[in-house]
Amino acid sequence: MHDRPTVFVVDDDESMRKALGNLIQSVGLEVLTFATAPEFLATELPDAPCCLILDVRLPGLSGLDFQTKLANANIAIPIIFITAHADVPMSVRAMKAGATDFLSKPFRDQDLLDAVQLALARDGTRHESEQRVSVLRARFEALTPREQEVMACVASGLMNKQIAGEIGIAENTVKVHRGNATRKMGVKSVAELVRIADLLGVRRT
Repeated sequence: MHDRPTVFVVDDDESMRKALGNLIQSVGLEVLTFATAPEFLATELPDAPCCLILDVRLPGLSGLDFQTKLANANIAIPIIFITAHADVPMSVRAMKAGATDFLSKPFRDQDLLDAVQLALARDGTRHESEQRVSVLRARFEALTPREQEVMACVASGLMNKQIAGEIGIAENTVKVHRGNATRKMGVKSVAELVRIADLLGVRRT
């Protein structure tokens, strides 16, 4: 489960959970179902794209309040809301908070499956981006302190001569450190190096 796209379902209606589980499994996706939000929170998310089908009305914490709780906890998972009691303010609140879809019961199976595919694609993009940042962060941390310092100066727009003056080394030494940083970060140009520094939040201290 931990390396395959997974759909989570939180709905207190057992028959609905079973129906949704069967539907999602019918298209070859992993699915885990829960009756309450706390049960879902106790489960480790997979290292793969995933999404959450969430009933608006739940015992205790409502689906909309649970969406807020997930956001506050920095748990990024696309949410598809389902409800038998939809109204416009409710759907607007959910969508403004980042839900990928809001479906009223009864809904067409295909509409739900389409929403699931869209949510998994969105999470897949986020997952790939996070993995790329993680790789770049590891490469940056593998640089020597001086290479990191030179990279930060380059990202600030300083020329080699200016960097040399700023950190008190020879200009040729700056060129060596900049070349090493560029090679180790896996890029071929200063422009790419600057973009990566911006992505990682690398700044002169």
